[in-house]
Amino acid sequence: MISTPNLVFATTLGRRAALACAACLLVACAAPTPPAPAVPPPRLVVFIAIDGLPQRQVTAYRDQLAPDGFARFLERGSWFSDAHYGHGFTVTAAGHATMLTGAYPHRTGIIGNDWRVRETGELMYCTGDARHQYIGNPTKQLDGTSPANLKAETVGDMLRRADPRAKVIAISGKDRGAILPAGQRGTAYMYMGQSGQFASSTFYMPAHPAWVDAFNAEKRADRYFKKAWTPLLPDAAYARSLPDGQPWYAKGGQLPAVMGEAQDKPDGAYYAGLLRSPFVDAMSLEFARAAIAGEGLGQDDVPDILSISLSGHDYVNHAFSAESRLSHDHMLQLDRLLEAFFKDLDARVGRDRYVVVLTADHGFMPAPEYSKSQGHASGRMSGSQALARINTGLEQRFGAPKLAQFFSASALMLDRQLIASRGLDPAAVQEEARRLLLQEEGVEVAYTRVELEGGQRAGAPHFVAMLRAWYSERSGDVQYALKPYWMMTSSSAVTTHGSVHGYDTHVPILVWGPAWAGAGEVRQRVEVVDIAPTLARWLGVPPPPLAEGKALPVVRR
Repeated sequence: MISTPNLVFATTLGRRAALACAACLLVACAAPTPPAPAVPPPRLVVFIAIDGLPQRQVTAYRDQLAPDGFARFLERGSWFSDAHYGHGFTVTAAGHATMLTGAYPHRTGIIGNDWRVRETGELMYCTGDARHQYIGNPTKQLDGTSPANLKAETVGDMLRRADPRAKVIAISGKDRGAILPAGQRGTAYMYMGQSGQFASSTFYMPAHPAWVDAFNAEKRADRYFKKAWTPLLPDAAYARSLPDGQPWYAKGGQLPAVMGEAQDKPDGAYYAGLLRSPFVDAMSLEFARAAIAGEGLGQDDVPDILSISLSGHDYVNHAFSAESRLSHDHMLQLDRLLEAFFKDLDARVGRDRYVVVLTADHGFMPAPEYSKSQGHASGRMSGSQALARINTGLEQRFGAPKLAQFFSASALMLDRQLIASRGLDPAAVQEEARRLLLQEEGVEVAYTRVELEGGQRAGAPHFVAMLRAWYSERSGDVQYALKPYWMMTSSSAVTTHGSVHGYDTHVPILVWGPAWAGAGEVRQRVEVVDIAPTLARWLGVPPPPLAEGKALPVVRR
């Protein structure tokens, strides 16, 4: 059974009333059950997420697009040029959990890619579940194998509840990119970086169907060994992007790039390295074709859902930035891959029998080096150094060491046991931690657990976005947001995402399916939570119960 999250541990009537006021900030009312669709439901909903694709890239290269890739949406479909996420920590898992539930992290419980368990300090991965293993592939401790942590239902769950004959298949280069859109009742398949295969887990089935085994037996990943990723266009076409070889790029920041250049034969390093190229995306679409054929998707009168999350763009942007020639070319490579996939969908399913919705799980921050060159104050903030300074300040004030345990998702987590054993006032410690956090150069706003539970800062900058990103049972005690063009360093990434700012929240929502979505540009602001109620309406099923969006407007030319 799907559990509804408790936003707070309210113990007084006053706090319950305050929380009700805060809830009014988040959603005006529950989404109603949709009327019967005006046209028959599509036989197949193809949902595509491009990991780490900011909206600015979709339009920046519009003159270089193929005739029927992204241009199918922009020229003959429906597209929403001011589409955003409304929550405050824009990372892969939070985005993928939002897309088809229509709910933000304060309802889905997916507050980040991972978070700390307060009682043990252990890391909890968003789709981690030690009870289940990958099929035919080794499973490491923090690998994602089930949707156990997802507290909201998806459109696919509603579809299969209405008719168990409906099929919901989700595919991705990342486990979280498949498992979260698949929901509780769908089936997820993910790329295995150690073997180059696609696999599901024992949460879904004891063994793969024959079509999956046949696909993996072809060892398609091996076909790219020693193959070069070469630019699609002449060098002059990339003049609007940063040239290769910037000193701050990660290793390998030049095209052509040879896959497996350092290996004698395909191995785990080679298979994992394919993720930072167009080639795992190409294989994901090949696997999607195999799923359509193997499962008979879109071939009868019962609607199906096929979710495909293409992961490569995120890896490229982390390593080189969205402003790089590598990212520019990767976007064009995706465009050509989509054109070929749409052609196959037209032939196999029928051009007027399916709908495609394309979005992204988050945008991307320009690299600090690039931002500085454009005159922006920008920088990298060390989380470990900030934590040390905050603990020094807290010890000076309260006489106890290490009151702040760690950063978890987008919050600072305090040591409740230590606070209680020293007889300290939790609210006072939170407030002092907030004050110290705001002294850090890169921090823009911070709100305490007391403020979030009580809705006390309504109208304050980014408060609603912070509240939407905060799930009481899992989040920390001081939720924060960084200043524009600042990032917190916790890995070797050149740049990242996760902020409340437009470069991270502004993503594409592109739709093909004129019978359902109309055609043309929609300039009014919409949010990604609006996708799920829209799909539910087209499919003739109720929206997911925790959805907080509304149906997207339809444009009729």
